[in-house]
Amino acid sequence: MDHGSERDAHPSLGAGEGAPGRIPLAVVVVDRDGRVSHWSSGARRLFGAAKEEAIGRSVLDLLPVSGALPDDDEITPYGAYAAYDGLGPDLESSLDGRLNFPAAGRARLTVPDRDRADVLWWSYPLVGPGDERLLVLAADAERLRRTEHDEGIAFERIAPGFALHTDFPGAEELARRLPEILPSMSVDESARIVAQVLELGYPILEFSQNDRVPVTPDWGVARRTERMARRERAARVAAQGLPVPAELADDDGEDLEYAAVRERLEFLNEVSGKIGTSLDLSRTIIEVSRAVVPRFTDVAGTYLREQVVAGEEFPDGVPDTTTMWHRVAVEHTDEPGRWDDVIPVGEAMPFPAHTPFFQCMTTGEPVLVPRISVEMGHAIASQFEKRDIRPLITGRSMLVVPLKARNVVLGFMILLRHPERELFNDMDRVTGAELAARAGLVLDNARMYTFQESVAETLQDSMLPHIPPRMAGCDIATRYLPGTLLGRVGGDWFDSVKLPGARTALVVGDVMGHGLNSAAMMGQLRTAVQTMAAMDLPPAQLLRNLDDLAQRLGDSYLATCLYAVYDPIEGELHLANAGHIPPVLVRAVDGRSELLDLPTGAPIGVGGIAFESLRVRVDPGDRLVMCTDGLVEMRGEDIGVGLATLCESAAHPAASMDDACDTIIRALNTRGGRKDDVALLMARLNGIEPEDVAEWRLALDPAEVRRARAVVREQLHDWGLARLADPAELMVSELVTNAIRHSHSRPVQLRLIRGETLLCEVDDDDHTLPTLLGADPGAETGRGLRVVSTLAREWGTSHTAAGKTVWFELTAPRR
Repeated sequence: MDHGSERDAHPSLGAGEGAPGRIPLAVVVVDRDGRVSHWSSGARRLFGAAKEEAIGRSVLDLLPVSGALPDDDEITPYGAYAAYDGLGPDLESSLDGRLNFPAAGRARLTVPDRDRADVLWWSYPLVGPGDERLLVLAADAERLRRTEHDEGIAFERIAPGFALHTDFPGAEELARRLPEILPSMSVDESARIVAQVLELGYPILEFSQNDRVPVTPDWGVARRTERMARRERAARVAAQGLPVPAELADDDGEDLEYAAVRERLEFLNEVSGKIGTSLDLSRTIIEVSRAVVPRFTDVAGTYLREQVVAGEEFPDGVPDTTTMWHRVAVEHTDEPGRWDDVIPVGEAMPFPAHTPFFQCMTTGEPVLVPRISVEMGHAIASQFEKRDIRPLITGRSMLVVPLKARNVVLGFMILLRHPERELFNDMDRVTGAELAARAGLVLDNARMYTFQESVAETLQDSMLPHIPPRMAGCDIATRYLPGTLLGRVGGDWFDSVKLPGARTALVVGDVMGHGLNSAAMMGQLRTAVQTMAAMDLPPAQLLRNLDDLAQRLGDSYLATCLYAVYDPIEGELHLANAGHIPPVLVRAVDGRSELLDLPTGAPIGVGGIAFESLRVRVDPGDRLVMCTDGLVEMRGEDIGVGLATLCESAAHPAASMDDACDTIIRALNTRGGRKDDVALLMARLNGIEPEDVAEWRLALDPAEVRRARAVVREQLHDWGLARLADPAELMVSELVTNAIRHSHSRPVQLRLIRGETLLCEVDDDDHTLPTLLGADPGAETGRGLRVVSTLAREWGTSHTAAGKTVWFELTAPRR
């Protein structure tokens, strides 16, 4: 049979003529929604509908079946088998998805402008990951009968027998050329159909030059006609009262073969539905193992390359004897524990070249061992030190199938059957190969997802800060929880930045979206916030600059951000909000918690929106709780419920900051329904007492350097920090000297703050930040900051509204 125009295939033929033994063939592909996804030109000629009309329509609307043709001597043998087997109406069963196995038959269809069309049809269900569900081939039965009569072409030649094996020589070429018949399909999709046709017991599609010929199923026309003829002869013999010869006896072999193929198709469909329910690699491995035991095998051991297990990339090329394989699952029907000690899950090992496992992993093809001999059992057992696995494997039938995707072997499965069970055969090898191919794709998807998640989480972890538990005048605790959705890596972040005047900037932000892009954007915004905070910008101005930056990065970026500056000396919070949920302030006096009513502002990236700030007085011991909406927002629930729970749980007394964070997480994370990632920052605002702060104003006179040294030494003796007097006095001398030298008109400000560390700050009205210079023995300047850098625990410089601050810290003895 020929798809397309005979005139195209054979230019010498006149109109309406066809090549001997060939007739036009209609090719229709139906998707999983029952709609036509491919409609060939042959389908247009046979059924009268143009391609434009057919694509996307319900196939049942285009091929309305009116019933099988009755028995008629003029159309024997086709009418005979159709009437006997009832395969005419079964075309409708194939089209609407009630049949999940190949079928063939003859039906009469209602066709526009032609009254009725008598067609011979074949339907082939398509399995696998593609959208195609059914391949339907049809031919004009009347023309087929006329061709047979006029040309003397035997029916067996038009519909020849069917191949059970996979060594069809034209398979690769057919896979390449099938898109010429089905141009809407890719080569990969075509290869899937061809592999199915050749390996799963579906009819093959042969070709000769420009023509494709469908071959009926083995339970199709030829065998059914032959069986009916045999039954008729047997009936005539029996009617004469004679014994029926054995060769005329009814044979159910075809029915058994049909049942076997159907069972395998149902098995593969069932397995496909059980595996790949998630992208979790461990869960996928368990699904694959349990899908085949006990229906297909009694023991299933799954091995994966160690890089696959680790979510890493692995080198190109074929595995070798040094490649390590991890045993990731063993499923069996033996008594519990029989396999656990001998081949435990988690073990990693290479495989020698003489084993069937090595053959499978290097060729990428299934290896069938009908029965493991004593010799082979001994060879396999030699790989296991101090463990004799021969009693577990000797005498069993074994099938080793590769788990591969995109022509890369990710692992393999060792399948074993009990000695008393039927041996694995060629059809099992084909079924196992198809099973492994599907499992390999699912595992590869899970592997790639695991790898991408690992990359994203590594990126995100590298960008999330490691905040010290204590800053000047406050204690800090944080929590980060990844999301529970696929692509759970998100753009939530928190941060704290040390500011001049013992102040601390506290930040929580949330980039909208998930995945690497959000994590990368989070890193950019966090870095920008740190940079602008170091410039001591007011909160509203900082958010304004951050919004401008997001605009320059691209209009696809949106983020919310809450920025707060805590001044422990003044006992004040200075806050600004860009579309973020409000923070909670827990008062230490009475334990009362409240949502701070801040001007909300628009998210970062909207552009053109003014931001406002708010100042809030706080007392020592008050706690500030800042989080992202993933903690309080649940699907199907008003966010007010989550905010109320946040306030209630934040007010709960706790022994430590970490305990307080855990209380909030337990209260909000156990409600269920959380999908987004969560960032939580809690700060206990301890404040700094006035007696722990000492300040002096120094005139722009070099003589003031001596006074600065004296007052610092005296103050440290009063605080009981005499051990720090010498280094502090030396560094203050250097910084005050530089400040007096570079100041313009305002006096220099010197301040000491006692806390977890001793903080010294020197302010002047010069906006140029000092730079640490290289040591030059002949230079008269430049040594001051090098002395500070050498002696201080930490030091730095920052801009202020009036000029700059240079500061250093020394570790203070415990009081």
